[in-house]
Amino acid sequence: MMSRRTSYSMTSLGIGNFLSSFLLSTVSRITRRPGHNGWILNNLNKSHLDYYYAFFAILNFILYLAVSRFYVYKAEGSSEKIKALKRAQNLSMFRVYVKDLDQIIIRTTTIPLEIGRLSELLDLRLYNNSLTNAVPYQLSNLKKVRHVDLSSNYLEAPNYKKFTPLPSVTYLSLFLNSLVSEFPPFILNCRNLTYIDLSQNTLTGPIPDSLATNLPSLQYLNLSYNLFSGPIPKSLSNLSRLQDLRIGYNNFTGGIPTEIGSISNLRVLELQNNSLGGQVPASIGQLKMLEHINLSNASLNSTIPLELGLCSNLNFLDFSINQLRGGLPGAALSGLKKMSQFGISNASLTGEIPWDAITTWTDLESLELQDNSLTGSISSGIGRLSNLTYLFLFNNQLSGMIPKEIGNLTNLLQLDLSTNSFTGPIPPTIGNLKQLTLLNLFYNNLTGTLPVEIGDMVSVQTIDINTNQLHGELPVSLADLKNLQFLSVFTNNFSGSIPRDLGQNTVLTYVGFSNNSFTGELPPGICNGFSLDHITLDDNNFSGPLPDCLKNCSNLTRARLEGNQFTGDISEAFGVHPQLLYLDLSRNQFTGKLSPNWGKYESLTYLDVEGNKITGNIPPELGNLTNLQYLSLASNDLTGPIPAKLADLGLLFKLNLSNNRLSGEIPPQIGKMSQLQQLDLSGNSLHGSIPIELGNLDKLISLDMSDDGLSGSIPKEIGNLLNLLILDLSTNSLTGPIPPTIGNMKRLSIFNLFKNNLTGTLPVEIGDLKYLQIIDIHSNQFDGMLPSSLVYLENLKILSVNMNNFSDEKLNQTVQAKQLLSESGISLDRQN
Repeated sequence: MMSRRTSYSMTSLGIGNFLSSFLLSTVSRITRRPGHNGWILNNLNKSHLDYYYAFFAILNFILYLAVSRFYVYKAEGSSEKIKALKRAQNLSMFRVYVKDLDQIIIRTTTIPLEIGRLSELLDLRLYNNSLTNAVPYQLSNLKKVRHVDLSSNYLEAPNYKKFTPLPSVTYLSLFLNSLVSEFPPFILNCRNLTYIDLSQNTLTGPIPDSLATNLPSLQYLNLSYNLFSGPIPKSLSNLSRLQDLRIGYNNFTGGIPTEIGSISNLRVLELQNNSLGGQVPASIGQLKMLEHINLSNASLNSTIPLELGLCSNLNFLDFSINQLRGGLPGAALSGLKKMSQFGISNASLTGEIPWDAITTWTDLESLELQDNSLTGSISSGIGRLSNLTYLFLFNNQLSGMIPKEIGNLTNLLQLDLSTNSFTGPIPPTIGNLKQLTLLNLFYNNLTGTLPVEIGDMVSVQTIDINTNQLHGELPVSLADLKNLQFLSVFTNNFSGSIPRDLGQNTVLTYVGFSNNSFTGELPPGICNGFSLDHITLDDNNFSGPLPDCLKNCSNLTRARLEGNQFTGDISEAFGVHPQLLYLDLSRNQFTGKLSPNWGKYESLTYLDVEGNKITGNIPPELGNLTNLQYLSLASNDLTGPIPAKLADLGLLFKLNLSNNRLSGEIPPQIGKMSQLQQLDLSGNSLHGSIPIELGNLDKLISLDMSDDGLSGSIPKEIGNLLNLLILDLSTNSLTGPIPPTIGNMKRLSIFNLFKNNLTGTLPVEIGDLKYLQIIDIHSNQFDGMLPSSLVYLENLKILSVNMNNFSDEKLNQTVQAKQLLSESGISLDRQN
């Protein structure tokens, strides 16, 4: 036997080697032609094995398509299998075939009409099979069926008139289908039902008032996630056996009926996400068996009834997103000893938290009271809630110190005390929270240093302590947090350097150090995991080059490094960042040239490198940043022309190229930048005239081209800038008159034309600019008299006209507008 296996093995290997050699030699011979050596050569470096394997891959794919095209699945038809199942006489035989029935349904995607022939069927479960079309009325023939589960399909509403009662059914589930109708009327005739789930459909209209009368045995009713409307029927109180009532996420109105307190066996009550309005009825206290109540987002305007404390079995309560007047009634809450999850967030609560009551809930796992107006402090008794996993008290008016006993909550997973008025230090006992994943303490008035024990929180992923008054250096133990992903400490008084090993042992995605007094270089491994998507370091005293790992952070979306002393070649500081949205490197000491590769940051919306030592030309590739909205290259040492390609930045609303050494003419293509609101080209070495195309920038509110060496006249098209607030063309070599179209710019506030060679008179139309506060036209060659229309400029504060050729010598000075006009015989009192 062993030798036979060996011979078979060797034979198959031999045949395989023969076929392989045959294919190689055949392909080599066929592909060899004059001037070409073929695909298969003795020298593998010169062979084309890529062609060889690509050819056989395509050939295999074609063969696969051919075989699959003619393959016929030989499955027994649905009708034949249904007929076979009809012969099942008892439940045990049926259970043998039920799997086979599921297979039929999956293949046909609809429920076969022949299913009505299964007259002996007791249990029908076809859930989660992607079934479509209407529910067949033939199901009505299953007179013995007790359990019907058609949930999680795509079934549609049938013609209910053809349905007859199912006298034996006790369980009916049609949840998560595509039923669009009112409440299915045939259900009301299935009088033995104890369980109904119609949730997650598109059912409309009211709950039938006869439901309680017709279905007296009902124990579970779930109509949630539909479009039911109207009031909740008072008759539901007659369902004496009902234990579970879930009708949330509908359009019910008319308040919570007082009669609901009569459903004595009720354990679960869910009315959330309706527009009920009204009060929380005191009759809730009669539901002695109640364990779970959810009234969130129900438009309630109520107090919390004291009778709620009588629901001693309650372990889940959510009254969030309502208008609950007053505070939390401690007398009522003290009776809820079994409470596990308690949430009343965003509900307008006031007053203090009744800690004496809450700290007796030893089973409490979740306490969520955020987004209210609660006052007072956190009791030291909170340390008794040893099972607490979620504590959310953010966005209240809580004050005082964070008690050290919070360190006793060793099961805590998330702690959020942000946006309050807590004071004092962060207690060192916080290091006991070994399972904590989220720590939010931002927007408080915390003082002191960050405790070194924070490094003991081995599970923490998020630490956000921004906007406090913390000081000192960050503890070195931060670098030990291997699960840390999000670290935000901005807007504090921290100083010193960042721990050098931060980022070496973890995969940081967010770091925020802005608005502190940090110094030194960034940790070399801060982005070692290459997952960093958000880094904000602005307004510190960081220095040195950026870490090399930053180049490899391909997920980077936001980088704010402005207001530091970073150095290095700006073209080498960044790599490929296809998702980068925001980049601010302004007010640093970067050198080098702008990289053409930045034109590949296709998602970029904000780019600011103002106030560095950058040289060279503006790369035209920046015009490829078609999502860019803000671009500032000001206050560098850039030279060369303004690239016409920048006109492709169709979404740009601010362009600042001021205070460089740019030369050449202003490209007229700038007039195509239809969204531009602010344009600053001042302080360069430009020449030529002002392009008339600038008149197309109808959204422009600020135009500064001062100190640029421009010549020629002011184009009349400038009057098309109807939204302009600031116009500064000063310190140029402009000639000719001010065009009368200046009067069209009704919103203009600042008008600077000083130090030019402008001539003529000040146009009378300037009196139409009623919002003007500053007119500065000194050091030109204007003549004549000031127009009397200036009297209408009620907001004018500065009028500077000296060093011109006006006929009145009193005008050769810069004074307050009222004095100058008065001395010129023009009264600021309105004249008729």
